[in-house]
Amino acid sequence: MTKVELEYDLVRKLEDSDADAVARVHGFYGIQRVNIAPALDKIHVSYDASRLSPRDVEGALVRYGVPIRRA
Repeated sequence: MTKVELEYDLVRKLEDSDADAVARVHGFYGIQRVNIAPALDKIHVSYDASRLSPRDVEGALVRYGVPIRRA
């Protein structure tokens, strides 16, 4: 297992309605942790690079509705 962390800027600050999208990303195979910055303007994703590529991670975030922009 190779743990890698990516940081994404958020297009907008997260709102309560985004909580479900972030929670669903936690269940995506190979994603280990999702942390939101205290200012609610960035998201950090730890994942297993032996199972996923950065493109896979970004695709999962977009698919689940997390409003990201690559940092």
